[in-house]
Amino acid sequence: MTLPAWRGLLAATALTLLAGAAAAQPREKPLRLVVNVGLQNLDPIAGPSFVTRNFAYMVYDTLVAMDGKGEYRPQMLESWTPSADRMSWSFRLRTGLEFHDGTPVTAEDAVASIKRWGQRDSIGRRLIAATREIRILDASTFVIDLAQPFGHVIEALGKPSVHVPFVMPARIANATPPTSSVKEVVGSGPFLFIKDEWVPGEKTSFRRNPAYRPREEAADGLAGGKRPLAERVEFVTMTDVSLRAAALTQGEVDYLEYAPFDYLPRFRRDRNLVISQAGGISQIMGGVSINHYLPPFNNLTMRRALQAALDRGEIVAAHGLPADMTSPDCVSVYMCGTTYTNDASGDLIRNPSLDRARALLKEAGYANERIAILQPADSALINPMAMVVIDRLKRAGFNLDVQAGDWSSIAGRWVTREPIDKGGWNLVPVIYTGFDLADPLSNVGIGYNCTNNQPWGYCVEAMKPVLDAYVAESDPAKRKALAAELQKLAIENVTFSMDGQFRSPAVWRSELKGVIDFGFPVLWNIERAK
Repeated sequence: MTLPAWRGLLAATALTLLAGAAAAQPREKPLRLVVNVGLQNLDPIAGPSFVTRNFAYMVYDTLVAMDGKGEYRPQMLESWTPSADRMSWSFRLRTGLEFHDGTPVTAEDAVASIKRWGQRDSIGRRLIAATREIRILDASTFVIDLAQPFGHVIEALGKPSVHVPFVMPARIANATPPTSSVKEVVGSGPFLFIKDEWVPGEKTSFRRNPAYRPREEAADGLAGGKRPLAERVEFVTMTDVSLRAAALTQGEVDYLEYAPFDYLPRFRRDRNLVISQAGGISQIMGGVSINHYLPPFNNLTMRRALQAALDRGEIVAAHGLPADMTSPDCVSVYMCGTTYTNDASGDLIRNPSLDRARALLKEAGYANERIAILQPADSALINPMAMVVIDRLKRAGFNLDVQAGDWSSIAGRWVTREPIDKGGWNLVPVIYTGFDLADPLSNVGIGYNCTNNQPWGYCVEAMKPVLDAYVAESDPAKRKALAAELQKLAIENVTFSMDGQFRSPAVWRSELKGVIDFGFPVLWNIERAK
């Protein structure tokens, strides 16, 4: 059987199963989202994956939220008030907030959640380090008293992507270390998680939270009135992109987190489909996560050899995207098109070269040691780029031990620090969005410097005082200058190697009304046209 015929048969079988499942449900048809990878981890603080973040936005809520313009607005909060010197911040919760177990949301819950998140996240750790005390004044009010200037209090509490400071009950936050997953999912968000129906890695089900109290203003990005209009929502997993495309076009699923690139021309001609137009901060940056703890990449020259081998144009071309959806020439670690875009030290990565990589390997004294690279074979976004990365590194002379697997399994290994012979790793191809990269304090190659908090483990001494200055700074122009200096140090020390920026749009059925085109799935406010 030819590959197209095999895919066609597989797609038909999958659609038959989906149709049968729908027919067996007399209730309203669920809103079905096809996520990029399967959901395995339900804890947004312990889990570093986007799919866990997407899950958490369904069941949890945030104190502060980013709107569609990138501005921060109160969400669970009624208000915040800084002191004149901005060294003390008072926060007041909205009235009537309630967790899914029926208990009220209190200031104690907010504070416990902030403290747990602050042990795990890059900007969260810096907020906690700058804090003298977090005081609870009453059931609805708490105060953050700073010990030193910190110009990013609201940005920290409103961080939109991994790791997001979601609020959970204090009894759970206080009892669970930030690197361990919570045993109980209890949020106050617009949807309720149906645990009995969860099939890890395959299907996750939710129902509308009838007790949710949305804000009165209109929904805007992650902010505003989150109105859960769909009675049921399902996250489903389809690893084969042809299945995703067939399920969407035939109406068996409603929304694809990422449109399969090969099908974009067809989707654009289909009047029953809408393609996301979100750009800027919602774009994606591919890269290679480097384990700085283990040889050989604890050697800076080895990291520079890796960086020299990565041709962003060739790697991004693996997706076959039209020119208006790629930015292979971007040399900004914050992503081009975002607030802190700059080209500091861009010349170091502007012209990749396999010959240069080979020369650097020789200079580093590389003796053909085995390098474990984990390949996320089930990710339609990461895997095509990963295959080009692997090919270029092999051609440059890196002795790669390619270990293919599903992303959920790789993510579990990625957060460990085991030696190679005990399941450790050297390199992991990954992707991040601008939500994760656009600010120095959350940027994967800058914000975690010398924190000993994430698996890649870089520590650049020269970056410390510049980061400290940025942390304390409130003036936008001065922040930009400091951000450029931080980029220079990140590129020179190869804390994280970029391999290309591109846009990967979502796509959904046109009968869905109220879809918020934000850059990742926002499933409140959606209803079907009658």
